[in-house]
Amino acid sequence: MDFQLSEEQKLLADSVESWLQDKYDFERWRKLVKTDLGYAEENWKAMAELGWLAMPLPEEAGGLGGGAVECMLIAERFGKHLVAEPYLSTVVIGAGLILAAGSKAQQEEWLPQIAEGKAKWAFAFAEHGARFVLHEVNTAAKKAGEGWMISGKKIVVFDAPSADKLIVLARSDGAAADRQGLGLFVVDANGKGVTRQDYRTVDNRRASDIQFDNVPVLGVLGDPGNALETVEAVVDRAIGYLASEAVGAMQALYETTLAYLKTRKQFGRPIGDFQVLQHRMVDMMIHVESSRSLALLANLKADAAPAERAKAAAAAKVQIGKSGRWVGQQSIQLHGGMGMTDELNVGHYMKRLMMIDTYFGHADYHQRRFAALANAA
Repeated sequence: MDFQLSEEQKLLADSVESWLQDKYDFERWRKLVKTDLGYAEENWKAMAELGWLAMPLPEEAGGLGGGAVECMLIAERFGKHLVAEPYLSTVVIGAGLILAAGSKAQQEEWLPQIAEGKAKWAFAFAEHGARFVLHEVNTAAKKAGEGWMISGKKIVVFDAPSADKLIVLARSDGAAADRQGLGLFVVDANGKGVTRQDYRTVDNRRASDIQFDNVPVLGVLGDPGNALETVEAVVDRAIGYLASEAVGAMQALYETTLAYLKTRKQFGRPIGDFQVLQHRMVDMMIHVESSRSLALLANLKADAAPAERAKAAAAAKVQIGKSGRWVGQQSIQLHGGMGMTDELNVGHYMKRLMMIDTYFGHADYHQRRFAALANAA
């Protein structure tokens, strides 16, 4: 397997990093996340102009024809700079579901809007009591003449407050735990019958709990009773993205902590001179590089056979969950009391890593998932 980046991929990584260093420093981030929107529209517009929103989309839809590796390169830099714009929800998941299940007409209508930064999407899948199981769905989709109506409640819908459209995972047939009978239904995020309760998450992102009361469906992506395999494939691709974002955050924590140990003095010498702290920094580096390897594997396996793809995604999620928590804790401890303050970035990276751990299932959940996949092989 070739692990070397192409020249185009290297240029993409360098250009993303350069732009973020210039436009997305920590103080600007602190101001952005305190606004009602939680990010800047001008940044979203700039990302569209730079081609980042079009990166994984096919050329016929106004995209650049990239794939999971290109998204991985963007995600790692986004994680390093705590980028809050809804790239994962709109581009990786929203566009990913449209590409995987949408008709040609739906793709031609919606994908160019995403590429141009003119539409934002969110994925409503989680429900009370589901415990990360994607097919534990009670939200109902009922036929209404030639169309469909959605009723039910979804929780923790990331980036819903600023979304234009929602993709709702709803049940058209069967019982709550059945793998069959699930469909992907597109609704207007601000349409009739949609009631949102918006809030900030612990990492200063935006999410909503949403009640659907006979909400008319704008379109159905694919088979309304057989969407689960498509959802699992796109979610595994999203896990690869999240793993790379976590690697970027851990790398930032490592670099920030290393710089602090070189400048903070105790007993007349930098505390980084003490061997016990050097050992902890080495352990931090090992966690970062181990996570990077499994994040890379998850992204390289994004288009592999379902079992192979799922095992790679589960392994990456376990690694980043455990390593993210460990690296974050070490960074806070090594910074001392100020590591807990809002003015220092290390606590914010830790919070983001905690949220990434729970997104689509925490480390313990995916360890059980990996074991089940390995036993079934």
